[in-house]
Amino acid sequence: MTIGEMLGQSGILTLLGMCVVFSFLIIMIGCMNLLRIAVHAFKLDQETPKTESAAAPVAAVDEKAVVAAIATALHEKN
Repeated sequence: MTIGEMLGQSGILTLLGMCVVFSFLIIMIGCMNLLRIAVHAFKLDQETPKTESAAAPVAAVDEKAVVAAIATALHEKN
């Protein structure tokens, strides 16, 4: 096998590999578009409103209690 034949085969193999990757990317883009359409059709892209009970414990934290806990922890460390 001569150098020219090997370069020809390597060029063909390179083009074949690039075509495989390019076709896979096209298929993947098509699947992503179908998934986007399905999610929009089933209305899965809308967020559900959160309840007040989940946000209440965060809002009920007393800042003075947090400062007192930190001060106590620092005092016990020394």
